Amino acid sequence: MSATQTPPDAPGTPPAAVSIKPKSAFAARLTAPTTQKLILPIVFLGLMALLPLLLDQSSPLLRDATLAAAYVVMALGLNIIVGFAGLLDLGYVAFFGVGAYTYAVVSSEKFDLHVSALVSIPLALVVGGIVGLLVGLPSRRLVGDYLAIVTLFFFQIFLTVTNNGESIFGKDLTGGPNGIINVDPLNVFGRELPVSRDGIFNVAYLYVALALFIVVYVALRFANDSRTGRAWRSLREDPLAAELMGMPVQWLKLTAFAFGAAVAGLTGALVTGLNTSVFPQTFEFPLLITIYTMVILGGAGSQAGVVIGAIAISVVLEVLREPGDARYLFYAVAILSIFAALRISRRLAAVVGGTLVLGFVAHAVAESIDASWTAGAPNGGGRVAGWASDWVIVPADLAGWLGPVAYITLIVLILALTLLHGWYRLALLVPTLYLAAFVWENVMITKPEPTRFVILGAILVAVMIARPEGILGEKRVEIV
Repeated sequence: MSATQTPPDAPGTPPAAVSIKPKSAFAARLTAPTTQKLILPIVFLGLMALLPLLLDQSSPLLRDATLAAAYVVMALGLNIIVGFAGLLDLGYVAFFGVGAYTYAVVSSEKFDLHVSALVSIPLALVVGGIVGLLVGLPSRRLVGDYLAIVTLFFFQIFLTVTNNGESIFGKDLTGGPNGIINVDPLNVFGRELPVSRDGIFNVAYLYVALALFIVVYVALRFANDSRTGRAWRSLREDPLAAELMGMPVQWLKLTAFAFGAAVAGLTGALVTGLNTSVFPQTFEFPLLITIYTMVILGGAGSQAGVVIGAIAISVVLEVLREPGDARYLFYAVAILSIFAALRISRRLAAVVGGTLVLGFVAHAVAESIDASWTAGAPNGGGRVAGWASDWVIVPADLAGWLGPVAYITLIVLILALTLLHGWYRLALLVPTLYLAAFVWENVMITKPEPTRFVILGAILVAVMIARPEGILGEKRVEIV
């Protein structure tokens, strides 16, 4: 045997250890899951803090960014109840409203009280937490659908009181449907922070919202890693097992309600100081859907995921306000979805080519029959609008029955796609895509407000099909 050869291992001896170069301490920390989840909030803070330097001071995007930061905080509060403790609370927006009205009552001319923000904001937090505790008391023994019904009932009570609160015990408490106006902006140590000066938004509100985000995020991080946080997660996974292990299940539910409601009340005070007014219409059901979408999309139980979900939903809702921007988003999402589903393949070429050919043929046939069928102008400008007008049929005067029929037909075709397979599905996909473009240009883009929530629901359904646990949510293993 050569001196350079290594003798084989004797029978029964363990194999030689494989030398693996260990990672450095910095690399290990960088690739740790906790570090990865902390990077996202830090990036969010950095980008938001730099916005005043990147945008013109008169840009309305600064105000929108401040509201988005506030809604991130609000979504983190809902994540306590839904994500940490696993409780289905459909009255969460009412806690947000309680904080908003608390701030408005003590910091306005309503009762001639002009309390400093150093008092009114913590007061809104405390009042929100107390109301959450009171709501949790009668519902602490309820779970699932029963808990959802009770909290939804509380939500409706809140809306009824705020809409009819101009005569509670002979006093005008909430202003009724007219709300409370001329609310004081934030003021600290007697110094008032005006929301805007000469039409220029006061970026101090953005930094106040970011400061509150830091406080809430860090506090909830510690709470989630504490014994209470671990008990919340046990309650979420299996309430019966948690109770058998000796955990105070009812007390855990109450604390989850109180903590989440306190964060919602804090957010309500901030938003009211930013808007300098509060109206009951602000707290209706669409807001509840929006906040729940943020939490579910990002991943219930994941703080970093909730931040991502809240930012994504805020951006999408803002883009959908303008028809031109909404059109870019619609076609971009449609194209990316097709590529993601079909990859680069013959099927992709067949679907894309067939859809384009169908559109140009249908447009040409409709124009040859009656020129008015293609004489309509798409809402919003831009290059995509001009291209769409040459491909999608946009009548100059859409018949009243045509829009609903096309919308219902599109839903039927989408449902049929789930039942077909192979080339049958691809063949049906071509007219479905073109009909979707027709409905978008003729029905949905003309009504931006309801369209925002329809698109929001479609995005949520698509993400839940692809990743049911959300973007950063943890997969759960169920033993059947």
